[in-house]
Amino acid sequence: MVPLICVLIGAAAGVSAGLFGIGGGIILVPAMMFFLQFSQRKAQGTSLVVLLLPVGLIAVMEYWKRGEMDLVAGGWIIGGFLFGSLFGSKIALGLPDVVLRRVFAVFLILVAIQMLFKK
Repeated sequence: MVPLICVLIGAAAGVSAGLFGIGGGIILVPAMMFFLQFSQRKAQGTSLVVLLLPVGLIAVMEYWKRGEMDLVAGGWIIGGFLFGSLFGSKIALGLPDVVLRRVFAVFLILVAIQMLFKK
């Protein structure tokens, strides 16, 4: 049953990634916590495993074909992402799971509010 749940979570995240450019934090992490009873930390770590090269490369190829990406901006963002992910992971791994989960929930609520009211 667990492999089927994992495949369904992956499919939902894949569709979301293709449609909206999202998947890791907004789909995978909450789904793994809810359906697989993963801790916040374990869900975040597993999400990173999923989103590395193989999955991202397929989506990038499709967007590249359509000319819908800015490689220069993407390169700069990669630099910031590398630096930020190092420090973010150190912070996350040092927080109690309940605190990390609550901070993540507040983040999702703020993103939802911003998206809801943006013109």
